[in-house]
Amino acid sequence: MLTPLRQASARVVGTKQLLRALDEGKVKMAFVAVDADPFLAKRVTDRCLDRDIPCLDAATAKEIGEACGIAVPAAAAGILR
Repeated sequence: MLTPLRQASARVVGTKQLLRALDEGKVKMAFVAVDADPFLAKRVTDRCLDRDIPCLDAATAKEIGEACGIAVPAAAAGILR
């Protein structure tokens, strides 16, 4: 499920950065951790729905972080256009 995120040449990691990139129209696909804070997850999924961007409930924050090549968990990440 996280293969596209692992293989992406350009991505954004973290809820705050993802929301900013969504507002700027730079994201083509988003991933949200199933163990993310529900308030933050809803903000990301709602923003994706508003912009017709696919948003997948990915595995855990730890697995998203590993897929992005960072050593800390990430609640959300996105693939940039």
